[in-house]
Order: sequence, then structure tokens, then C-alpha cells
Amino acid sequence: MENKKLKIGIIGLGTVGTGVVKVLKNFDNVEIVAAAVRNLNKKRDVEVSNITDDPFKIVNNPEIDVVVEVAGGCNPAYELITTAIKNKKHIVTANKELLAKFGAQIFDLANENNVAVLYEAAVAGGIPIIGPIKTTLKGNTFTKVAGILNGTTNYILTKMEEKNISYQECLKDAQALGYAEADPTGDVEGYDAMYKIATLANITFHKRIDVNKIYREGITKISADDIKTADELGYKIKLIGLAQKAEGGELDIRVHPMLIQKENMISKINNALNAVLLEGFPVDKVMFTGPGAGEFPTASSVVGDILQIAGEFPHADVVLPLHRCIHKEPANQIDIKHTKNKYYISIKAPNSKGTIGVLGTVFGENNINILSLLQKGVKEDGTAQVIVITEEAAESDIQNAIDKLKAHNIEINNLIRVM
Repeated sequence: MENKKLKIGIIGLGTVGTGVVKVLKNFDNVEIVAAAVRNLNKKRDVEVSNITDDPFKIVNNPEIDVVVEVAGGCNPAYELITTAIKNKKHIVTANKELLAKFGAQIFDLANENNVAVLYEAAVAGGIPIIGPIKTTLKGNTFTKVAGILNGTTNYILTKMEEKNISYQECLKDAQALGYAEADPTGDVEGYDAMYKIATLANITFHKRIDVNKIYREGITKISADDIKTADELGYKIKLIGLAQKAEGGELDIRVHPMLIQKENMISKINNALNAVLLEGFPVDKVMFTGPGAGEFPTASSVVGDILQIAGEFPHADVVLPLHRCIHKEPANQIDIKHTKNKYYISIKAPNSKGTIGVLGTVFGENNINILSLLQKGVKEDGTAQVIVITEEAAESDIQNAIDKLKAHNIEINNLIRVM
């Protein structure tokens, strides 16, 4: 059979889309037939022969074999992708929000229509992680996947540590440099990382994940004092997406800041880099790291997915079967209040006799053992800053203890879980 060029339609010519166009010029087995954009008058540094502002012309074009969706969001992306699938078109997407919220419907529809949905770029930008989990690591039974999944927050936390400045100061710097959006909510409040850990948990544990049941907490409460104290105690603070098997076999999935020991590999990932750590048998531990965003790193993953399809199309009756999502069982996800963790607790307390005794009594009554306790001096207002690191304790006991401490006029500046 004569080799046939794979015909591509692209939805979105922003940072990632233009990167895809530039990289695909190096391959002669793929042809970009058309692209859809929001603004036809916007100047771009790439040329596509057929550009439209109607994305439905892409998904309904009978000439197109693969729809590449890199516009983001759920509306109209969900309708566009499902329409393309019904038209028997393979899908390559970088849309983490769409997959986290509607992945189950999209994967089921794709299986019904015998098309592949590839999404390497949707989790960690240029880091290859979906492919390895589904292929070379397929023989493993995983117990944990954890990662630094958002470059913006990692950059902010890194610079807060290096410059000893506040979150707000560092956010302004990150926005000026283009690392953070004008509205940074999706990054700094943990939504972006939440969408990504949902997809990672889905493929790692072969369960359908309910993104609405994932605990989410961002980095806006992290202070320069927290970062400095953590450093003195031998830790770094990172925003971590975590999915792990709990004692009863349920899945514990969450996103929040964590203290990471400096000896831990993942603590050494700085600036805008991402990392994904997998634990399981027989591989034990393996970590992937690299650029989690950007024009060419993300385009690398998108183009890799496109070329995988091109390698089998049109010769295979079933394209890339190992990459298809065939599991349908919903995950039994536990609430964070049922988890156990070690904790860093920054406390503002009256500098008076008996305060440390109150701390010891309240923690003891709530089954919490103190690993270390450090008084950081007395403020001008006469209050003392006390740092407590606990041994492993139940989240519910920690929250009960915090409520009891407040009744003794003891304030909690911050609570950060320890990895």
C-alpha cells in the first residue's frame, strides 16, 4: 500500500499551536490541512494555508484524519472533540481541564468509534510520562504517583526561597516575566495541578477519577517565614499533586503544599521545571523531570502523539491499542479528613507561662506526638512564633487540636503537610 500523508486539523494557534506547526515542518508524512483560531486578524509567526474562525469546519472536514486541540477550556472543546470522534477522527489534545472533567465520556466515545485519543502534553508539558506508564512501565503495580505539576507555582516558591521575599512580591515578578498570568488563580490555587493529578491517577491506578472529590489547596498562604523555617529544618516547600493507595485500598488524591526533605529527589526540582515520581513494583521508584510548559516543550509531546498515529495510519485496524482507556470502574476516593500525615504547624501564641504546656496537653489529648518544637522568638506585639513538626497523625485529630488551640487564644499561621 502506498504511504498516505496523515491530514491534520489544528484548533488553536496560540503558543502551543504555533510550536506544533513549526515542528511539524520537519516531517513529510504529515500535512496540516487547516487551522481554527479565535481572531483571524491576529499576527502570527507561522503560516497555515487554510485558517478559519469556525472550529466546527475542522472537526467536520472529511479530509482531516486527526484533530489537534490545543485551545484549552471545556466550552466549546468538549463539543468539538466529541463531534470529531463521531466523525471517526483521531484526537491529540493538551487540554488537562477537559480530560479531568470529561475524560470518561470522551474515552468511551472514542472506543465506540474505534479512534485513539492521545494527550501526552496534558499532564507535564514536554515530559514523557503518559507513554511510559502505558507501555514500558505497564508491568508495574503502582502505589503512588506524586509530582510538581505546575511550573508557575514552582517558580514562585523557588524565588521566594532564593530572594527571601513574600508571595505577593514574587507573583508580581513572575507576571512581569510571563511565568504567571494576569489572573493566576488557575495556577496558584492548585486547579491546574488538580486536573493533571486526576489524569495521572486515572492511568496509573486504572480507575475513573472524580475531580470534584480531589482536595485542593494552593500556595497563597505560604509566607517567606515558612520557607525560611522549612529550610532551617532541612525541608523545601513544593506544591505537590499526590495520588496514592490508602490502607484500605482506596485512593488518596490531593493537591497542596508539602514540606519535602532536602534529600528527596523531588525537592531539587526548581524554577519552572516539573517532575513526576512513580512508586511501585517491580520498578521501585522512578522520576521524570523536565520543562512542564512552553512553546516547544509542549509541542514536543503533541507532535510525538501525532507521529505515533502517523506510524500506524492507515495500516492498522485498531490504532495504538495500548494507549486506549478501557477501564470504567470509578475510584473509591477518600476525603482528606480520613488521611494520616506528618504536619508543620506555625503557631502565634501569647508569650506567657504555660503556653507550651497547653500545646503539649492539647496535642496529647488528640493523639498527636510532637517530633520537634521550636520557638522562633518574640514579636513586637508580645506574641511568640512557635513551630511544631508532628509525627504521623490523623487529619481529623489535627483539625480538632487546632480548634481547641484557638479556644486558648493560640492562632495558627499556617499548616503544611509533610511528605
